[in-house]
Amino acid sequence: MAEINIKIINQSNNPLPAYATNGSSGMDIRAFIESPVEIKPLERVFIPTGIFIELPEGYEAQIRPRSGLALKQGITCLNSPGTVDADYRGEIKVILINLSNEVQTIHPGDRIAQMVIQQIEKANWIEATEINITERNTGGFGHTGKQ
Repeated sequence: MAEINIKIINQSNNPLPAYATNGSSGMDIRAFIESPVEIKPLERVFIPTGIFIELPEGYEAQIRPRSGLALKQGITCLNSPGTVDADYRGEIKVILINLSNEVQTIHPGDRIAQMVIQQIEKANWIEATEINITERNTGGFGHTGKQ
């Protein structure tokens, strides 16, 4: 597994994003809020983290839901995975939505999402008049059935 160095500013009183286990691919990020935030069913909120990062060119940070939060409270991330581009220098914030039927509460310091650092490739388009045919070809959106 390759490692890269990334500059980070943490304006919160929370610990730096960290991997929970040696095999984790995502680092937990936490809510940087002064008081609890209630999220009504189907309501969206924008939660700050107090984290600012300087990614090397050729990398992105993906902001993804935490499975436990989704399962236990019905809270997930919208725009998922959210992309933090290498040239973005603003605070990382997370768009959460409550998909449960009950009001849910986010407390200061709660782990609200996970961040995955990913190397990216840039595409160069080659204009063409035809592309190769495959066995699947144009089949999509459930064409293989429910099994």
